[in-house]
Amino acid sequence: MENFEPVYGTGPLLGIAAGAIALLLFLIIRFKVHAFIALVVVSVITALAAGIPVDQVVPTLLDGFGGTLANVALLVGLGVMIGSMLEVTGGAAVLAGALIRVFGEKRAPLALGVASLIFGFPIFFDVGLIVMLPIVFSVARRVGGSVLMYALPTAGAFAIMHAFVPPHPGPVTAAVEIGADMGLTLLMGTLLAIPTWYLSSYLFGLWAGKRWELPVPDDIMGDGQVTHENPPHLATVLSVLILPMLLIFGNTGVSTAVETGTVPEDAVWAQILMMLGEAPIALLITIIYAMVVLSAGRFGRQRVEEIVGGALGPVCGIILITGAGGMFGGVLQSSGIGEALAGTLENTGMPVMLAAFVIALALRVAQGSATVAITTASGLVAPAVQATSGLSGIDLALIVIAIACGATALSHVNDSGFWLVGRFLRMDVKTTLKTWTVMETLIGFIGFGLAFGLHLAL
Repeated sequence: MENFEPVYGTGPLLGIAAGAIALLLFLIIRFKVHAFIALVVVSVITALAAGIPVDQVVPTLLDGFGGTLANVALLVGLGVMIGSMLEVTGGAAVLAGALIRVFGEKRAPLALGVASLIFGFPIFFDVGLIVMLPIVFSVARRVGGSVLMYALPTAGAFAIMHAFVPPHPGPVTAAVEIGADMGLTLLMGTLLAIPTWYLSSYLFGLWAGKRWELPVPDDIMGDGQVTHENPPHLATVLSVLILPMLLIFGNTGVSTAVETGTVPEDAVWAQILMMLGEAPIALLITIIYAMVVLSAGRFGRQRVEEIVGGALGPVCGIILITGAGGMFGGVLQSSGIGEALAGTLENTGMPVMLAAFVIALALRVAQGSATVAITTASGLVAPAVQATSGLSGIDLALIVIAIACGATALSHVNDSGFWLVGRFLRMDVKTTLKTWTVMETLIGFIGFGLAFGLHLAL
């Protein structure tokens, strides 16, 4: 919305923002209203309270909603299709088995975690965890020891990749909101995910496995054995996972060369490589490739259509929530609330990256959903990011990671992931708090510490 002058000063606008967030949390926590509906309702009320003209309220909402979905929906939809093809064909079992053979059974937790990190690129947290748990249980029975020693590195790997790396909805939404380059976000997220996982999930998982001796659950997900008829070769699985990364990294590299003048801007080959490396095109190429190579000798065209089509249903809610979060962020920016918050943060002297982490952390603790925390926090801090001079492309990518870290830490009883892990591992609430919650908190704070340290160093 253009040519709109804020009706109120900084104090009232910040009060409206606080009231909007409180109302959002109240609707979600107290009345159990679905996050999508709650975000839309609060966006309308916030727009009216901030003085946006009545005839401009709906256009403002649609601008924020559509602008976010234009980027998020394509990436999330294509990404989950790739993950579904790999899941159904048994690619996860193939990769995990290969890594266990390489690392050896004594390092099985490391092998399972590395496999989950790799598969965490296209597969969502809950889907990836459910796919890998039978493998985790099978290995735990064969090698021995507490199931936590194997399950926590696996669950932590999927949680980290889901929070740090596109095409997952959280980092995609945050990158879109604050204007970070998707390729750099992918690169920084991948680089930071590895040490964060090693420190917060692998080492903690080994320690927790010695502290709490939990047996492998019985009568859950069959007997723990995973069988697939005619699974894909390891090289095929790796090619599907590596292809989009190579294309996206190629885009980032060529774009950098063009910006520095190393490559002429009008070079046709450079323009083609940059187009092929745009995240939606890279994922589109990858899903077409995956449909061809993973279905060969296994599925007919109709079955492939069923697999990729069925993958979209479970993520529709996530896509709508991220769109509604973009709507809320659009209202905050159009009404002047975002600029008011940016000015306030500047006056307090709090670095914008730290503010992003703290805001996302507060939202995460209050309402549980990492997706809602990321989308809301991104909308709140976007004007502050835009108003901060001297931020490089890498800095913007690191701010995305900071938001994701805040939205990951302190998972507790209002988070679905808390109950998912606790239920499958047959842990009571107290033990889940001591293991899963502590691990998620370590992920958030260690990841933020690494991102903030890198920001200061660069």
